Amino acid sequence: MSKSLRSVFPDIEHSAHIPQPYDAASLRRYLGSFSLDGAPTTELANYLNEDFMRFVLTLGIVPEAGGRLLEIGANPYFTTILLKKFRRYDVCCTNYFGIEGGGSRQVCKSAETGEEFAFEFLNNNVDKEDIPFEGQFDVVLFCEVIEHLVADPIGALRRIKDKLAPGGALVLTTPNVNRLENIAKMMAGQNMYDPISGYGVYGRHNREYNKHELYLMLDHLGFDLEVLFSSDVHENHSNLYYPTEKIAQQILAIPNRGYDLGQYIFLRARSTRPAKPGKPRWLYRSFPEGELCD
Repeated sequence: MSKSLRSVFPDIEHSAHIPQPYDAASLRRYLGSFSLDGAPTTELANYLNEDFMRFVLTLGIVPEAGGRLLEIGANPYFTTILLKKFRRYDVCCTNYFGIEGGGSRQVCKSAETGEEFAFEFLNNNVDKEDIPFEGQFDVVLFCEVIEHLVADPIGALRRIKDKLAPGGALVLTTPNVNRLENIAKMMAGQNMYDPISGYGVYGRHNREYNKHELYLMLDHLGFDLEVLFSSDVHENHSNLYYPTEKIAQQILAIPNRGYDLGQYIFLRARSTRPAKPGKPRWLYRSFPEGELCD
């Protein structure tokens, strides 16, 4: 958010999350020095510049204990590189490139330091398929994926839970449907939905969530939340659609609403209880009655 808006709406102080000995500029430059499979670094520059702080905030909620970690949807590996550099995990990866099954290998190499990371992954659509790794994981990262799912987000989270060791941590990030920019768009009569994607149905955001919905989903599946917040990670464009100061009074009249306006949601939850059966009725409809639950 802009400085004027930060005085009205709470947000995360990003600088505290930059891992030492880096500052934001040097860490961004480090990540920007990596090419993927020999492609020019400029190919991913816009993505990195837009979402750099999202990668940093995600790293900040990954437990430091170490162990075995699964990252679902790892490509283009900015978060994976941070995990390799600042955590002590045996990292496994999945991606989904529109084909069923199989696996492959991608290499990230830094033109600045000469470091090279080879990431082997299995191709897997967690929306419909079981996760194809043996054994369990101490941590699963499910970042910027749930909003792309079409068929069964609760089913996907069940598959993740099955792969987590008892007490294991789920780290999930996703765009916040309640973000201030969406409110401003609707106030101005603009559409807040994703454009149709040339990459098919999984190339767009099919359903975005808010913090309360994610809490309900994870509670249904036997997770206990440890961390939950929303934050901007890049420039907030709300004022391009509607003067934000004009809607601040109404928003802040709702208890705690000011804490729910960031561009992205970040959470960490522990698998501590058995999951409840069925699909929650508030999220699903037109399913056989026996599959739905209150």
